[in-house]
Amino acid sequence: MKKQIVIVLAILITMMELLSCNSKNKLTNSANINENTIDIKSEKEITKDMAYKGIENYCHSEYDWSVAKDNPAIMSVEMGEETDTEYQVIFRSYTGSFTYFYINKSDGNTRIVEYVPTLDIKEESGTINLFDYVDKIN
Repeated sequence: MKKQIVIVLAILITMMELLSCNSKNKLTNSANINENTIDIKSEKEITKDMAYKGIENYCHSEYDWSVAKDNPAIMSVEMGEETDTEYQVIFRSYTGSFTYFYINKSDGNTRIVEYVPTLDIKEESGTINLFDYVDKIN
């Protein structure tokens, strides 16, 4: 009887040790994954040039620029204000309306706000991810 109790205790102790080793490996692997994720994000931080180029590509793919063929000054893309967390890029349409793009510097998520000055109407019109447009060719 004592021999059976000792064997059962030995098995339980061995199982507990194996479980604790597995938990340590999971914690170590999680830490490595988190470190890699942080490295990837920091490599993809948006620069001012990326913000401008991505929005310029977006505007050329979404809006008809043929109306500005004879007078290119009626449509434009330009940099706006910059904060610690985002860039602002402004698209001016030939209609006189403005589209403001607010690009999050850390992840590329971009909020779009349209403004019609003659009617004084400003409204959110959606979101895009800048990384979908940074590498596109006009």
